[in-house]
Amino acid sequence: MSKTCPFFVLLGGSRWPHTNSRTEKVKLSLFLCASVCCLQKSPCMIQTVWVSSSRSWASRRPDGQRTSWKCGFIRTIIQHICLRHHFKAQRKTRMLKKIHICLCFFFVSGILYEISLLSGCFFSCMPMPKQFLTPEQVLNLGRSIIFLETTERLEPPPLVSCSVESAARIYQDRPIILFMKGLTNDTVLDSNSSYTAFSLLSSMKNVFLFPLQMETIFQETPLLQWYNEVDPEEEKNWVHVSSDASRLALIWKYGGIYMDTDVISIRPIPEGSFLAAQKSRFSSNGIFGFPAHHKFIWDCMENFVLKYNGNIWGNQGPFLMTRMLKAICNLTDFEGVEDHSCQNISFLNPQRFYPIPYPAWSRYYDVWDKVPDFNHSYALHLWNFMNRNRKAVVPGSNSLAEKLYKTYCPSTYEDLIQNAELSVFASYEDSV
Repeated sequence: MSKTCPFFVLLGGSRWPHTNSRTEKVKLSLFLCASVCCLQKSPCMIQTVWVSSSRSWASRRPDGQRTSWKCGFIRTIIQHICLRHHFKAQRKTRMLKKIHICLCFFFVSGILYEISLLSGCFFSCMPMPKQFLTPEQVLNLGRSIIFLETTERLEPPPLVSCSVESAARIYQDRPIILFMKGLTNDTVLDSNSSYTAFSLLSSMKNVFLFPLQMETIFQETPLLQWYNEVDPEEEKNWVHVSSDASRLALIWKYGGIYMDTDVISIRPIPEGSFLAAQKSRFSSNGIFGFPAHHKFIWDCMENFVLKYNGNIWGNQGPFLMTRMLKAICNLTDFEGVEDHSCQNISFLNPQRFYPIPYPAWSRYYDVWDKVPDFNHSYALHLWNFMNRNRKAVVPGSNSLAEKLYKTYCPSTYEDLIQNAELSVFASYEDSV
């Protein structure tokens, strides 16, 4: 059956109650058909018109025989009314379809974005080169791994390069950000940079190098007033203190994991909110992770300002983290390799990051008869502050640190070998 006004088929018959005149019946027919058709948003055609007097009104039968002019007149009026509403309905339908398509597009785009983050495709599928992205755009992706260089040097040493590279390899689906105080917005850094480490790190799809602009970082935090009042020239430990402050502000604002630039990543950290125990009842601030706007980090920033003493090394660093953790948790000694947890914060066993404690830091540069497997560790802190660059990885030395470089930052190790060969060649030329 064609799309007709079904009301007439349903009411077909020769008796219409409560209507006495032919005019009333015609008006009622016209009204009912127009109403039903407009509600259905479909064209209307009178299939059958039955009235009480067959002498005055004819009908259009399914076999197509001629109908009277009166019925044709009624049919023409109804078609005009219903088709006009039908065209309006068509326009509305087309508009709704366009809106539906747009909504579907945004929904699918969101799903694909989430999938890209989970699959690690985001950085290789970015629509624009990464050098055009701002720190805020990258940090707002969330889950960043953050490193800081608060000296003015522009050529990261091999250990810094190894730390960043190892993180980039272990956390391929997360942005790895190195903030450097020596950089400016005008510094051009890419894979063709004259700086070896920059060239290496810039070639990695998920590594970003940004200027460290402390005043911007400290905005909307308790640290801004302290930063405006302190005089870096009079601070004994400014490089360390400014780093301690910057890492707190960045993690509070954007969330993620902070790591020192002498930490080599060897497997992913499964925790969301965590502190790293340097030893029982004592927390490090060299590695920690929290979601954005976590209350513990805000409280740490307030205590940083309240208890500030730049003359005491670590007062705003590991001692700050330890006293703030002790304020909310009852810390006990670790037994075995278990982690502790308090107030939804994981206090990770020293084996996770400090299997070689700081008094034995030089063992990383020794030759081991049997290399440890570090099965209980997520990363290794090489204690560069204790080392003070006295010891370095020497290609061919077979030290533990060299084996770590080979395994977790092979590109840095290859550059190290090339630089060593160039140094030997240059020394030879000087002696000739």
